[in-house]
Amino acid sequence: MTKLLLLLVFLFSATFVGCTAEPTVPPVREAIEWCDIWISHANKTNQPRVLLIGDSITRDYYPEVEKRLAGKAYVGRLSSAAFLADPALRQQVQMVLSQYKFDVIHFNNGMHGWHYSEADYGKALPALIATIRSNAPHARSIWANTTPLRDGKGANGDPKAEYSDDRVAARNKIADEIMTTEKIPINDLFKPMLGHPEYYSDNVHFNGQGVQVQAAKVAEAVEKELAR
Repeated sequence: MTKLLLLLVFLFSATFVGCTAEPTVPPVREAIEWCDIWISHANKTNQPRVLLIGDSITRDYYPEVEKRLAGKAYVGRLSSAAFLADPALRQQVQMVLSQYKFDVIHFNNGMHGWHYSEADYGKALPALIATIRSNAPHARSIWANTTPLRDGKGANGDPKAEYSDDRVAARNKIADEIMTTEKIPINDLFKPMLGHPEYYSDNVHFNGQGVQVQAAKVAEAVEKELAR
């Protein structure tokens, strides 16, 4: 009886410690968080299905990509302000992937979460890849590099403040290394935008000309994977 009581005390203590040893740290979020999900031809199954994951940049080029792939695939989007380190992003991705089967997933995350370091970025990116693979095991993935800024600088002209091309390039380098290891093809959207201020509508977003360039590259990369 004494041994049984000691065992129960040990199990209770171990359970209690296990529940409290690693407290959940709330993610650091931006002042405004948003998520925009768009699934076209939701009930159709006669064409392959493509999902574009990203932020407002992805949301902007989505309509043109959909036009370019018309008759070849149904294209949906998941645009979000959530950063890689925020569990909300993986939950959003998991929710969409649980409802539809996608043949190709073109994804990016890089223009948000500047209050996190590049080391945090590198630690969090594999979790997004794992979420995509576990919820869409048969889909072919494509990583899109993050686009540069029009003036290349951060807040108040300081290239190291908040976001800047230096930080974009650092995140792209980290992502490139991870994608190479994971054997995920990379769609470089950084270089075609670099040095082209005429492509921009503000310091971050793109006008119709810039969107056309991006959409052409995205559609081409997706078609290549669809052909496989």
